[in-house]
Amino acid sequence: MARVAYRDADVALMARMMRAEAEGEGQQGMLYVGNVIVNRRIANCLDFRNLRTINQVIFQVQGGNFSFEAVQKGNVFYQRARNVEKRLARKNLEFWRQHPAKFALWYFNPGGQCPPTWYGQPFSGQFKNHCYYEPRPGTCEPVYGG
Repeated sequence: MARVAYRDADVALMARMMRAEAEGEGQQGMLYVGNVIVNRRIANCLDFRNLRTINQVIFQVQGGNFSFEAVQKGNVFYQRARNVEKRLARKNLEFWRQHPAKFALWYFNPGGQCPPTWYGQPFSGQFKNHCYYEPRPGTCEPVYGG
């Protein structure tokens, strides 16, 4: 059974986001970004309440900006999804989870060292240029079980 319900359109959208956010970090980096997308869909806590679809996760607006920078700035995001990224997105949607993004809800590229917290949430690890952060214990149980 898949981690979340999805349609082919969700696979293509998620694949575009994974590529736009982490193409330079290879397939592993794109899988970590996909992990965060699926985790946000599952979470229903903190900044990610009532997100019921992959589309809602990708196009979520917080503080007047899209949650994912690639939506507003990334020309790669607006290119057609390729088969390799679609395969990776399906893998995330079906089963794939791995540290440091296994429970992560946030990531960013600080252009330097990863801070120990991000918006008050603990650092869970780094892959290449991206730092990953998971919710503090007891603040978002669905992400740990989903």
